[in-house]
Amino acid sequence: MTSSVSPRPRYVPAELSDEALVERAQVELLHSTVAYEELMRRYQRTVFNVCARYLGNERDADDVCQEVMLKVLHGLKQFEGKAKFKTWLYSITYNECITQYRKDKRKKRLYDALSLDPQEEALPDPAPLLAEHVNLDRILVHVNPVDREILVLRFVAELEFQEISQIMHLGLSATKMRYKRALEKLRNHLDSPF
Repeated sequence: MTSSVSPRPRYVPAELSDEALVERAQVELLHSTVAYEELMRRYQRTVFNVCARYLGNERDADDVCQEVMLKVLHGLKQFEGKAKFKTWLYSITYNECITQYRKDKRKKRLYDALSLDPQEEALPDPAPLLAEHVNLDRILVHVNPVDREILVLRFVAELEFQEISQIMHLGLSATKMRYKRALEKLRNHLDSPF
């Protein structure tokens, strides 16, 4: 007697598009994380790089990356596909970076109010910056966080202006203007004598 239940179809996650992986992950998540893991494998390094450059250190970037992956895991069932998965992912990343940045800013104000040196209290970052990122990191230190966010989304995440405007909740023309101004400020800083 043979069973009428056919075996589950096998698939190779790396061969599927983001959209196909999202669909599979939405169906599988209660039973399997294969599709979700492939999505995270594809974007983990870039998400980390975006966070590290936005936040300025790898320790916070690692924490934010973990938070982003959890939010994606829990939010994937509700993802409707109105935007690309990549845009949705970077929107979550952007929002988590802003949250972490605000926490750091509040902590610094508290240290200042208590007349403590935040450098004394902070543990040294054990991992040195990756050599390929040093130059960009050094440049981004010289721009304010508002300008840094758009430059990171454009150069690190390699997003199109339309995607950046969706993530930042700005109009397309406002996004382009903000990008242009951020670049001008950066150029002016780099051209000025030290």
